[in-house]
Amino acid sequence: MRHWVDSNSLFSSCFGLLVLALAWCSANGCDLFTGKWVLYPSYPLYSASACPFIQKEFSCQKNGRQDLLYTRYRWQPLHCSLTRFDGLKFLEKFRGKSIMFVGDSLSLNQWQSLTCMLHSAVPTARFNITRLNDVSTFAFLDFDVKVMLDRNVYLVDVVMEKIGRVLKLDSIRSGKLWAGIDMLIFNTWHWWNRRGPTQPWDFIEYRGVIKKDMDRIQAFELALDTWAGWVDANVDPSKSLVFFQGISPSHYNGTLWGEPKAKSCVGQRQPLPGTTYPGGLPPAVDVVKKVISKMKTPAKLLDVTLLSLLRKDGHPSIYGLTGSTGLDCSHWCLAGVPDTWNEILYNLILENHSSVNLKFNK
Repeated sequence: MRHWVDSNSLFSSCFGLLVLALAWCSANGCDLFTGKWVLYPSYPLYSASACPFIQKEFSCQKNGRQDLLYTRYRWQPLHCSLTRFDGLKFLEKFRGKSIMFVGDSLSLNQWQSLTCMLHSAVPTARFNITRLNDVSTFAFLDFDVKVMLDRNVYLVDVVMEKIGRVLKLDSIRSGKLWAGIDMLIFNTWHWWNRRGPTQPWDFIEYRGVIKKDMDRIQAFELALDTWAGWVDANVDPSKSLVFFQGISPSHYNGTLWGEPKAKSCVGQRQPLPGTTYPGGLPPAVDVVKKVISKMKTPAKLLDVTLLSLLRKDGHPSIYGLTGSTGLDCSHWCLAGVPDTWNEILYNLILENHSSVNLKFNK
């Protein structure tokens, strides 16, 4: 005896199973960092023109970039969906609290993205932006929320001594600025391979031994060990959230993404399809994961490398700080890829806040 199944009922059943599956993934944790980019009609999350404080190096549209397809992609994890960023809910949860990005210009990129995302959610709310030495503060006055940036390219110290500028891999005096912050998002890597005139140190020191130079990956790992030790000794995981931003990639060699004729990111208009990057991950990723795995107070890794590697189209290229005379395939246009970093950060906060005594407002 045949049983006929109504197509609408079948669709409803399948849809219900899909919802249950996504709910299960959300409740049991989901790999938010493996997925693909899809065009989404309601993106970007904000208009660049409505965010007047974006710095020139990230203001690609103001600098003449006319193609806007790169702003319309949404990151889709393979086995679940991201909760859409809710700026008002974010500010309410962090009412009376402080957030600090610590790192190089990629931290600046992400900090500016988050402030734009929040400002667009409450465009009439009062705010001010101040800078004291290396710390910039974007304060949302109506919520008593501070979103801060500490410009610190190595996390460990660079000290001027008689012999010159010394990069001290086992010294981290800057930590005094990070104490008591409710959420910290750290980042370093972009400057570790600098050489020549742009290298901001003359010698490296570790445990009293001074060298003219050393293997940069090894130096990076030693510095991260020092940072991890600071977190373990100074952060109470029941009161503060700690994230590591992850390694943001560059796109200066088309061979790595299967396009040998492309000398750089110039003219790239679309992400790579699929879920893998032909050139593989930079070695710094393994170092970060290794160091975090040994921490007593593990930082949550905002593992943005793969999803950003797929976005060869998202860089300022010739629409950055120096315009057509320069080339920037390292930083990111805003609106753009760092908005996704912050959307994932938001999802991780929702996932982790129950174990942290931040006393979020509901």
